[in-house]
Amino acid sequence: MAKTKRTEKLNSLLKEVISEIITKEVRDPRLGSLITVTGVDITKDLHNAKVLVSVIGDAETKKKTLEALQSGAGFIAVNSSKKVVMRFFPALTFKLDDSVDKFTKIDTLLGQIRKEKINRPESDDSE
Repeated sequence: MAKTKRTEKLNSLLKEVISEIITKEVRDPRLGSLITVTGVDITKDLHNAKVLVSVIGDAETKKKTLEALQSGAGFIAVNSSKKVVMRFFPALTFKLDDSVDKFTKIDTLLGQIRKEKINRPESDDSE
């Protein structure tokens, strides 16, 4: 399903605004210090938005940060709605974006492979 230009612009704008609200206005001790809003995906009817966040830290930090964001979703939505004028502001659902973790894991594995290739003695038999 192709996204319209309007939806893409709205997703981008919401990403910026929600990120700013989380960084500057949300005061929850469970919130990890390294949070990045990596994307927003608003539904076609504009009533719901999935907010993807990347959190640097261990599994417990990620879990607590997600809980803090979800419990503060109303506060984040109300404050975001003051900066983005819409007839209805979408209900926010926060999801963990683990693509950074996957990238880091792949990068580490590729580094290990490179290291093994360098340290491996070359064989004389060529097939």
